[in-house]
Amino acid sequence: MIADLVETKPDIETPEIEATEVELKRHRFTAVEYTQMVEAELFAESEKVELIRGEIFEMSPINVPHTSTIRRIVQLLTTALGKQVILDVQNPVQLDEDSLPQPDVVLLRPRDDFYSRTHPIATDVLLLIEVADTSLKYDRRLKGPLYGAAGIADYWIINLAARQIEVYREPRPNGYRTVTYYAPGEKLSPLAFPEVQIDAVEILGAE
Repeated sequence: MIADLVETKPDIETPEIEATEVELKRHRFTAVEYTQMVEAELFAESEKVELIRGEIFEMSPINVPHTSTIRRIVQLLTTALGKQVILDVQNPVQLDEDSLPQPDVVLLRPRDDFYSRTHPIATDVLLLIEVADTSLKYDRRLKGPLYGAAGIADYWIINLAARQIEVYREPRPNGYRTVTYYAPGEKLSPLAFPEVQIDAVEILGAE
């Protein structure tokens, strides 16, 4: 019946409805707010999240190649550097007031209190490493500029899919000026410890 009524009045023009754009506001968190949320156990233990530029991101699931690569890195750097550094695994680093990422591996300047009062900050970091499989774009495009802007001098991405190590140096406000790629058979060193020579295959593992 309604369809018939519409058909009998073809001359009536349907007014155009103007679309109104609605800008949705995002709530950005500070590192202090985020820490309070963690302490209040607002995230489940199984949830792996980190604060990047005021936004909470869910971290990529960690698979077997990822974890075994981290173990190799930990053993290599512990053996080579011992007590010259504090070696941290997947713990927060406070880069600014709204960024608290959890890199896979970090070499920190040694401190007697083992950073018991505050999280390490950018100037405490001697080397920062991310192991990338499914997280490669995230580590390059989001975290790379973040680490560069914070002044992290030595940033490595372990690119598991390509079987190479990407070394980013000379930090800039929007990222890094240089990137060097290392394949198995080629040696690289932490910027802070040039005497430590590591073959890329020792990190990447045998095929």
